Amino acid sequence: MTYRQVGDYVELRTDDDFDLERIFECGQCFRWNADENGVYTGVAFGKAAKIYREGDSVFISGSLEDFENIWRGYFDLDRSYAGIRAGLCVDDYMREASSFGAGIRILYQDKWEALCSFIISQNNNIPRIKKTVEKLCEMFGGKTDLFGKEYYTFPKASEIAALSEEDLAPLRAGYRAEYIIGAARKVASGEIDLEKIAQMPPEEACKTLKSIKGVGDKVANCVVLFGLQMLDAFPIDVWIKKALNAHYESGFDPKIFAPYAGIAQQYMFYFGRSGKDLLIR
Repeated sequence: MTYRQVGDYVELRTDDDFDLERIFECGQCFRWNADENGVYTGVAFGKAAKIYREGDSVFISGSLEDFENIWRGYFDLDRSYAGIRAGLCVDDYMREASSFGAGIRILYQDKWEALCSFIISQNNNIPRIKKTVEKLCEMFGGKTDLFGKEYYTFPKASEIAALSEEDLAPLRAGYRAEYIIGAARKVASGEIDLEKIAQMPPEEACKTLKSIKGVGDKVANCVVLFGLQMLDAFPIDVWIKKALNAHYESGFDPKIFAPYAGIAQQYMFYFGRSGKDLLIR
């Protein structure tokens, strides 16, 4: 990996897996959107950025300091995903799924943002999740500027904890509003210490997160994978259930993909949603 400052952007060159569409459209994050030219704009860790590919280079807006302090870790750029992908090819199905998903990287997201976002995600579709998350940020987040345009940061748990369910009514989050407020209050009070949970084994971390009302197995595993970056977590949703039923026998154990079951899960999810996995059944 090499990178350098080029005007208002950092130019990144890497021969490792890095596909913007697959990273941002594989269901792991909700604050990045592409324009008609394939330029993605999003906000993470209080910083708005634009990112696009041109030839063999990826361009990320901001300074070298921004890249080193935020985006290098956010995109997990010091890990070889191409090598991990090769190691996950334990059968024909995963060989196809991982090839189709080549370019996906697990984003290292803010812990509270991941928890709140995946509470919103339950029994929901991605366009609606994105709309709800963006509305939450517009209403209660801070402001940040990028090329003269205003964007909104994700509100802190302490800011959401001070609200009522009625305050969240414009989000049209339904029953999730109660869960959002409850989770925020537990995090803000320190009853749920996300930094401490990040030091636990994945199973214990999931168990602790499930003490929050509205957080079940799937949401807890998503938070552990995408917020705490425990790459062996294996969230199971409707798409993963379909993949497992179609390609594996009952009693499937994700440990066959250890220690990167979470990355395998993303290949399976992305492949399943495409519909192309039907071709190899």
